[in-house]
Amino acid sequence: MSEPPSRGAERDLFRDTWVRYLGYANEVGEAFRSLVPSAVVWLSYGVSSSYVLADAIDKGKKARDALASVAIPGFTINRLCAASLYILSTATRWPLAVRKWTTTALGLLAIPVIIHPIDRSVDFLLDSSLRKLYPSVEKPSSS
Repeated sequence: MSEPPSRGAERDLFRDTWVRYLGYANEVGEAFRSLVPSAVVWLSYGVSSSYVLADAIDKGKKARDALASVAIPGFTINRLCAASLYILSTATRWPLAVRKWTTTALGLLAIPVIIHPIDRSVDFLLDSSLRKLYPSVEKPSSS
């Protein structure tokens, strides 16, 4: 999570509280993809998308420069898990259940590692493009 706002600054519900982690529900869903029905994974995308929509509306009202990403982290975890399951299937003779649980664990462990690099990359991309179209008084805080 981002650092607490300075004294007198407004606390951002979507950046400064546990609510932010709802935006990463789809990564948890992707990590569990090999163990749960597809509907559960899609539900996790619904939770993340709802978070993104609520955050975007909130930021849009405040500064008109918010854009959040569900696709990049979800795609990253999806490909990481797919690759790890493939590698474990070809390089080990572990039982399928062990390979699936190992893949899930790798996906979950990767979530905190990918959050900040993806956030910074998206911020850089937006600073270089869309945010130029929507000037604001201050740059949104980095996470």
